[in-house]
Amino acid sequence: TDDDIDTVFAPELPGLERSQIKHWYNGYRWGGQDVTAVYNPFDVLLLFQKRQFGAYWFESATPTFLVEVLKQRGVFTPALTAWHSRPALLSRFDVDDIATEALLFQTGYLTLKGVREEVPNRPIYRLGFPNQEVEASLNEALLPVLGLSDDALDELILKLPGLLKVADMAGLETYFKALYAGLPHDWYRNNPIARYEGHYASVFYSHFAALGVKVTVEDASHHGKVDMTVDFAGHLFLFEFKVVEQLPEGSALEQIKAKGYADKYRAQGKPMHLIGVEFSRERRQIVAFEVENVHC
Repeated sequence: TDDDIDTVFAPELPGLERSQIKHWYNGYRWGGQDVTAVYNPFDVLLLFQKRQFGAYWFESATPTFLVEVLKQRGVFTPALTAWHSRPALLSRFDVDDIATEALLFQTGYLTLKGVREEVPNRPIYRLGFPNQEVEASLNEALLPVLGLSDDALDELILKLPGLLKVADMAGLETYFKALYAGLPHDWYRNNPIARYEGHYASVFYSHFAALGVKVTVEDASHHGKVDMTVDFAGHLFLFEFKVVEQLPEGSALEQIKAKGYADKYRAQGKPMHLIGVEFSRERRQIVAFEVENVHC
């Protein structure tokens, strides 16, 4: 727990940023939303030994089986940030007939984030990633499933942070168009998720999440709708995604403005960039990348 870190391990803390230890390794809950969250002890002990942050638990065993299951089920990756489930589903142990959320929960990739009762004594659990390590590492492992090559992963680390730091919108548009142009045609033929908005939003979300930046998903429905905010280097980037075969061009940016998505962030005083991204299912590419900059 936090108390254990601050007392038992107090001699190990100098030289390490305390808030980052929590951000990277805390967040596991099993007994209800009011139960104290706990740390991954494997990670914490290796952090104190090596004196640098790393995905120690995730890298100890590549979750090949898990990634393959998520691939076969065409999981919409933004939904992993806020998955809802009945308690009964989470307790099933038949690996041949196990719900996706139960598999992720039992293996430690999702944890309990909240509980609500629409009907008395019938709780619904809200699940999500416990911490930075799990969200970034699992999404990085899923990028090849979404069709991204090793070269795209290198570009992610080497190029994207620089574009975000200076809010280079033209460069960002070029970057993402090149990314989608690199998705193999065989991938589209073999994956039904490519038929709708979910695939494009999954690539965007998992791409940023794998980088380790702060990503907030506003609507993580299993049907593919997502409004996404990226907070990085003193800037806020608000994304809305549309498929032009479903809605007319120009609707993505207009929806951000019409629904006032930026309003709740104005008090932060950070420059905001409203970005409407529109895809064509037929052309398999971004066909509109409209930007409006807002300075608070």
